[in-house]
Amino acid sequence: MAQADTFDSIGRQMRGRLAGVKDWLKPTGLSAEQKKKMLRQRLFTVFGIVVFAIALIWGVYWFLIGSNYVSTDDAYVDASLAQITPRVNGTIDAVPVKDTDHVKKGDVLVRIDPSDARLALAQAEANYNQSVRQVEQYFANVEAAKAQVTARKADLQRAQVDYRRRAALANTGAVSGDEMSAARNALDTAKAGLTAAQRQLSAQQALIAGSDVMHNPEVLAAKAQRDRARLDLARTVIRAPINGVVAQNMVQVGQHVQVGAKMMSVVPVDRAYVNANFKEGQLEHVRPGQKVTLTSDLYGSGVVFHGHVLGLGGGTGAAFAVIPAQNATGNWIKVVQRLPVRIALDPEDLAKYPLRVGLSMTATINISQ
Repeated sequence: MAQADTFDSIGRQMRGRLAGVKDWLKPTGLSAEQKKKMLRQRLFTVFGIVVFAIALIWGVYWFLIGSNYVSTDDAYVDASLAQITPRVNGTIDAVPVKDTDHVKKGDVLVRIDPSDARLALAQAEANYNQSVRQVEQYFANVEAAKAQVTARKADLQRAQVDYRRRAALANTGAVSGDEMSAARNALDTAKAGLTAAQRQLSAQQALIAGSDVMHNPEVLAAKAQRDRARLDLARTVIRAPINGVVAQNMVQVGQHVQVGAKMMSVVPVDRAYVNANFKEGQLEHVRPGQKVTLTSDLYGSGVVFHGHVLGLGGGTGAAFAVIPAQNATGNWIKVVQRLPVRIALDPEDLAKYPLRVGLSMTATINISQ
């Protein structure tokens, strides 16, 4: 009963106050024109009070909260795309993936016909084996040249002994002049033969100096060609360099491709980031590491992504345009520029709500930190 009396009392007080406001807005005892004028004045007073209250609330909010954040809706999802290009010429033999397929690092994207690469590898293998045998022959030639030097030394010693013996007998008349000439010629021939054998030995030793068979320059060059042929054969199978989603697939079976031609892209959606283009007047207090909250048009405002500022771009979009702005003109008009701010996204948010390159975002940076 006491509670009901209390409610009745509060109701009477509220009705009395409403009646007072009504009487204040519609005063009695005045003419119609005076009532209308006073009502208009009081309505303007109420309107002014409401506007002032709203402005006060907004000012308090901006001072305590709003001034600590900068926001833009000029933000888009981006990622470091992996462009897939062939490193050998050839004809496409198979394309086991298509656009929108998820691939992992190492998955086969394209196969190029390996026939030419296999033939080149077989030729390189043959050249390598031939080079090994050729260098082994160089080592054998060195040993043969050493033997020739030894033989020529022996010939020279015999020629020297024979010449000295005949020279000792020349004064006695036991040896004719022809024999002395023949002995002298034989000695000179032996000396020349030794010199030629030593030169031949030096030439053969120069071919193998400072190396064994497997480290000889000719063998190493042939081995490099063989390894290059093996690498070219391996490159006929093109694999995904990163995890991601296949996009812009432009190749078909039977198509001939050249080195460096773009075939497709792999988009690492799990490593996507956001480029937010803030006005230059908003960047005074923006620093790397500050926390960022983002929303995507794809998921709506109900899904909030979290991230942090990685850094500010090195120039505005106008500075890097194909045709840059010509500001040194007579009809110049100042235009507020925007600078890209790169924002890293939380991997857990990306795993739960995957994004795609080019999607629109709204980014808000907490600059109070």
